[in-house]
Amino acid sequence: MACLLFICSKNQWRSPTAELLYKNHPYHTAYSAGTGDKARIRVNQKMIDRADIIFAMERRHKELLKERFNLAGKQLVVLNIEDNYQFNDPELIEILKECLADYL
Repeated sequence: MACLLFICSKNQWRSPTAELLYKNHPYHTAYSAGTGDKARIRVNQKMIDRADIIFAMERRHKELLKERFNLAGKQLVVLNIEDNYQFNDPELIEILKECLADYL
């Protein structure tokens, strides 16, 4: 079972929506975190270590992860999803499904 980590800034809308999308998936486990100081759940090295694939919502999230953590051997994918959506927004869910189809 692949362990998926979804990253955004505040862990309020995009990454928790992605986590919820894969919460009870038969082949994946999913969790989410944020890079910002005010993130609901802040990403840490233990989360990075546990993840098989890390999905960053924006390129700046990828760069922050690379600066702060040891990502050796980790697959890190940028989804290019801007912070324009609320939690569980139907449009966000469709975009996530499209972006993740090639990976999951």
